[in-house]
Amino acid sequence: MLRVDDLNVWFGFPPDRVDAVKGASFTVAEGESFGLVGESGSGKSTILRAITGLIDSWSGTIEVAGQAVAGQKRDRAFHKTVQMVFQDPYASLHPRHSVDRVLSETLKLQGMDDIDSRITRLLEDVGLGRGFRFRYPHQLSGGQRQRVAIARALAAEPRLLLLDEPTSALDVSVQAEILNLLTDLRAEHGLTYVMVSHDLSVVGHMCDRLAVMRGGRIEEIMTVDQLRHGGATEDYTRHLIAASAGYERA
Repeated sequence: MLRVDDLNVWFGFPPDRVDAVKGASFTVAEGESFGLVGESGSGKSTILRAITGLIDSWSGTIEVAGQAVAGQKRDRAFHKTVQMVFQDPYASLHPRHSVDRVLSETLKLQGMDDIDSRITRLLEDVGLGRGFRFRYPHQLSGGQRQRVAIARALAAEPRLLLLDEPTSALDVSVQAEILNLLTDLRAEHGLTYVMVSHDLSVVGHMCDRLAVMRGGRIEEIMTVDQLRHGGATEDYTRHLIAASAGYERA
């Protein structure tokens, strides 16, 4: 579903150029959930932004479902295949747009018909229901806003979801609900996930494999089973696991 090969991403120009991602390579199989973990500034979210075209200063190869993407421009076919859920549900929804407008505009942009019934189905899919359709973001909790953001991503009927720390801005009590929702949606819709997180327990719960990043480079790619059973081969990965004391698969 996704192939990233020798990806380099940078900001600015010499002598002030900052290399945010350096030679990153990984693949994600259809139906797999793949994690990108590491400290803040390690390049995790930058990779997602390069894939979606939010950053145009990159080199290397990005292929989605066998189709190579180039530069910054992404066509409708790309966005019908790939959608992204951002970290902060408070910032990703327009404060003056109702849930109905957010979802109906997205559906129209994707050329969908039968808008009314699709909105109802989307809200039910994310556990909200029809009563939330005409509410505004300020009338929703953080978890409810993130459910709307997930519904918006699902509106295009994508095959690949890019999840950028989707629960880190939420209360701990709500985080598990959203993670369980994402797990259920992946099973129901046959979705492929690439999830960015700094939390190894989240990745252990959600993902099949993960790449550990440091300073813009991928240090190691491993399975969650290796993560759980101390199968790390790189010193940095072992230190990262040790720093997440009390980590266990949920």
